[in-house]
Amino acid sequence: QVQLVESGGGSVQAGGSLRLACAASGYTSSRYCMGWFRQAPEKEREGVAAIDSDGSTRYADSVKGRFTVSQDNAKNTLYLQMNSLEPEDTAMYYCAADPSTAGWWLLLRHSWYRYWGQGTQVTVSS
Repeated sequence: QVQLVESGGGSVQAGGSLRLACAASGYTSSRYCMGWFRQAPEKEREGVAAIDSDGSTRYADSVKGRFTVSQDNAKNTLYLQMNSLEPEDTAMYYCAADPSTAGWWLLLRHSWYRYWGQGTQVTVSS
């Protein structure tokens, strides 16, 4: 059973930085796409950044130039470096994984992903 455990959330002032991590275990395939999604109260879950199984990445327009997604394959860990945080970034952040190659069109679509973590809260104050 694939398990994803997020860490690194917290409270920060606008302009600050946070680094989220997602530790994965139980992988049975060598090919996975992984991504970060977020959901604010009364809003739909949205894709933030993701890495496909071939290493290609995709970012939501709202975070381009501020967030960076990366992974450490040896540690089965996905990271999200978040800089220049804004109050609008406040949300519960979720890590997701799927044993597939998503392709550009599906990489940030939350319905594509089979496995999900429990989430970590990020709060940005102005």
